[in-house]
Amino acid sequence: MRELDELLLRYLEEQYPLADDDEKAAFQAVLALADPELNGYLLQRQTPATEPIANVINQILSRTPS
Repeated sequence: MRELDELLLRYLEEQYPLADDDEKAAFQAVLALADPELNGYLLQRQTPATEPIANVINQILSRTPS
């Protein structure tokens, strides 16, 4: 889905350069997720199993334009 790709790209451009090593690793783990799992997290249909991934997902979603 293009909209979800745009969410990831926005995070990558705006937040990733400022992130610490742990957050960068968590974002890379998010990118390694299977598409159905990632979509479930970004569409808030599922809750991430680990706190680092949940934190990155929350940051990605908080960057959604109003």
